[in-house]
Amino acid sequence: MTVTPVLAGPAAPTPTTPPPRPLRRPRLRHFRRWVSPLVILTLWQLASSTGLLDPRTMASPAQIAVQAVELVRDGTLGPAVLTSVQRVVLGFLIGAVIGVVLAVLAGLSRVGDDAVDPPMQMLRTLPHLGLVPLFIIWMGLGETPEIALIAMGVMFPLYLNTLGGIRSIDRKTMEVAKALHLTRAQRIRHVVVPGAMPQTLVGLRQSLGIAWLTLIVAETLSATSGLGFMINNAREFLRIDVIVVGLVVYSLLGLLTDVVVRHLERRALSWRS
Repeated sequence: MTVTPVLAGPAAPTPTTPPPRPLRRPRLRHFRRWVSPLVILTLWQLASSTGLLDPRTMASPAQIAVQAVELVRDGTLGPAVLTSVQRVVLGFLIGAVIGVVLAVLAGLSRVGDDAVDPPMQMLRTLPHLGLVPLFIIWMGLGETPEIALIAMGVMFPLYLNTLGGIRSIDRKTMEVAKALHLTRAQRIRHVVVPGAMPQTLVGLRQSLGIAWLTLIVAETLSATSGLGFMINNAREFLRIDVIVVGLVVYSLLGLLTDVVVRHLERRALSWRS
């Protein structure tokens, strides 16, 4: 019995799975986020134009925009914004450095925890905005009490979140780092910093919001320059439009810093899904 060899034809192509398409954010999403603010501005303008809102108590968006242009032209708004931003940056840097350093000391050492955490937990319960009169008595009028108040407001959110991030690091990860004979500095760089980074960035966003809130209160009570000083002068002359311009600039500056931190978060935590 002879077996007739079967000649194999060309192999059928193996079906291949197409590569996954990169996720794309809907292009219209960015525009949709502007719909509700524009609707609010439109309703606000209609209420002002129809007389539902008294211009003596609340200016219209059009009046506020005109006044903002005038403040820019006469050189009032620019220096005020620059002064306020400088205060926030300086106070934030001081408070952030103190908060993060104390969190690292308390998170990596039992002795540091016993020495640092109890007074920090006691101080954080104080309403720091209520310390404005005391700071003025201690430091006088000027930049020092305002910057100190901002630094105090920034310090505690960063301390608590950074400390929580350090304590949430898996103990096995630290043991592996020790088994690999990493030095203390290397463990902090390669284990502690990446592990605590998500919580630290949450604290960063919270502290920036508190920094701007603290600045508003401090400048309104004791400043001789800046946005708060401009708002106080406008209050004396019942300039509602100028007051609202100052408040809008405060909110825009806070929003801008939050956007910067969110961008930093996406870059620093790109390893997360």
